[in-house]
Amino acid sequence: QVQLVESGGGLVQAGGSVRLSCAASGRTFSTYTMGWFRRGPGKERDFVASIIRSSGSTYYADSVKGRFTISRDNAKNTVYLQMNSLKPEDTAVYYCAAVLGTPLWGTRERSYDYWGQGTHVTVSS
Repeated sequence: QVQLVESGGGLVQAGGSVRLSCAASGRTFSTYTMGWFRRGPGKERDFVASIIRSSGSTYYADSVKGRFTISRDNAKNTVYLQMNSLKPEDTAVYYCAAVLGTPLWGTRERSYDYWGQGTHVTVSS
């Protein structure tokens, strides 16, 4: 199994930047596709970004494309989410997720087997 721990959340002003980190256990981190999801107040958990194990391709929700960047450092067993030009509507709990290999639906929540407990990001206007 893989254990995930998110960090880096906090309070930031609109237009600012935050970099989230997700530390994964184990020595096979590079074999996992990683994703970021978020849940805003009173909302369902939505897809934010993913980075595919096999191809290294990245995918983003339309709402964050051009502002957020997902990356990974396999040597450190860590995936990052760089969030720039933050908006108040980005306020949410951000979750890191992992699934072995390359899922058929990398943007779907149910494709992921392992989840962190989330880190809060609050964007003030």
